[in-house]
Amino acid sequence: MPSTPDPQQIIALVVRQNTAGIEEPVSRILGFLQGSGYRVVFEADTAAHLGMPGVEPMSVADIGEQADLAVVMGGDGTMLGIARQLAKYDIPLIGINLGRLGFITDIPVDRMLPALGEILQGKATSEKRTLLEGRVMRGGEMIYCGVAVNDVVVARGSGAGMAELRVAVDGQFMYNQRSDGLIVSTPTGSTAYALSAGGPLLHPSLQGIVLVPIAPHALSNRPIAVPDTSEIVVEIVSGRDISVNFDMQTFASLQHGDEIVISRSPNSITFLHPEGWSYYHTLRAKLHWHEYPSHDGKLK
Repeated sequence: MPSTPDPQQIIALVVRQNTAGIEEPVSRILGFLQGSGYRVVFEADTAAHLGMPGVEPMSVADIGEQADLAVVMGGDGTMLGIARQLAKYDIPLIGINLGRLGFITDIPVDRMLPALGEILQGKATSEKRTLLEGRVMRGGEMIYCGVAVNDVVVARGSGAGMAELRVAVDGQFMYNQRSDGLIVSTPTGSTAYALSAGGPLLHPSLQGIVLVPIAPHALSNRPIAVPDTSEIVVEIVSGRDISVNFDMQTFASLQHGDEIVISRSPNSITFLHPEGWSYYHTLRAKLHWHEYPSHDGKLK
């Protein structure tokens, strides 16, 4: 009997909106992938924004259930947004950088076709990243639940005074903190807001969560890393206009006595990089570790 042919693999394209000249690189990727025998679909918002005919639009849920992998063209914000939505489906993600930093959308546009070709031929480095889940509890009932790739941030409003937060880890009291807020970060998020607030860099393979105070009143309140098996409870003791956000997606209507219960999400994200990719190379390139100021003060 003749063998049944393998089903055509589906690759989803997710593209950042409002990017000048994006049609040209998108067309190149479409031609490359379709010419290689893949069925290419657009994420629904991408399809509506680009208006390029002949490519099937697909909802995020359908992409999660049907696609074999997703290619994300944009900055890290674009990747964070789709990664949160696709995490429960365990679809590998490839990031093409159209932004400025590109810690997780790491493939430059001028290398995208060779890099995609290598990855699709199996010449890839695969890595998993953990996520955080945060539940807002009021009077013992959950009123909101969010997921974060980078961080969960509890912070005061821009015109308000300091917030007082009570923090406990695994049921053990850690401290009462007066500050502008608290960043609870994954290793992925340790190169984002947490880094700018003085937190440490955590290698993505570390099974940890870092807590970084934002402008604490007591300088002895320092960043601390805890196991990612921990349950962290942040209680709102006092302060005005306090909000919690998940990768900058905000839930704002917090009250005194509310608790944000933060733990590792049961889901994770898989990123695919070209073979030979190195986390340390990314740090050198993005943080300019290999550059030194010259006599005129410019980096070289």
